[in-house]
Amino acid sequence: MGWTQFRSWLKLTLPALGGFGLFLAALVDSSFLPLPLVTDILVIDLSSRHPLRMPYYAAMATFGSLLGCIWVYWLSRKGGEAYYRRTQGHSPGTIRKFIQRNPMAAVFLPAVAPFPVPFKPFVIAQGVFRVPFTIFVIGTLLGRGALFFVEAFLGARYGMAAKQFLINEKWPSFVLALVLVLLFFGIRHLPALRRIEYSQTD
Repeated sequence: MGWTQFRSWLKLTLPALGGFGLFLAALVDSSFLPLPLVTDILVIDLSSRHPLRMPYYAAMATFGSLLGCIWVYWLSRKGGEAYYRRTQGHSPGTIRKFIQRNPMAAVFLPAVAPFPVPFKPFVIAQGVFRVPFTIFVIGTLLGRGALFFVEAFLGARYGMAAKQFLINEKWPSFVLALVLVLLFFGIRHLPALRRIEYSQTD
């Protein structure tokens, strides 16, 4: 069985396993085999069918994704910068500077950003540049948890309409991720701006 057939088999099999299938989907997607939107759609789908289990489904997706990310993190940490170049095809450059200056934000923001914002390149970079493991786990857990709990709530509240929105409306998700980044930098630079204002008034 090739990768394409294996991926198709996973897409057909995992939804039938409920919460455990959701855990496996998130684990696989965050580690060795990308499954774009499979986990997100499965969270929404299961939550729309069983609204009272919404927290359970979100938690299973969160912990599955966290476990897969930890695996990628340790591989990247051992492989170093050469591993990043080999897997991503370019030098880390700007990503390295951002991670070294803002380790928690560098973990949380990509983790909470919805599709189609890429996630795995940031996880690889976090391992390569040795983000402290505790920060990595906390940031990933909070980011992935926030994303999947929002998706689960939308699935429980709006049903298949939330699923169609996720599939068809990718630009709003991208804009939301951009707003999160801009908000972070705005808050981060606010003290510096205030210091400049105070020095000008003096």
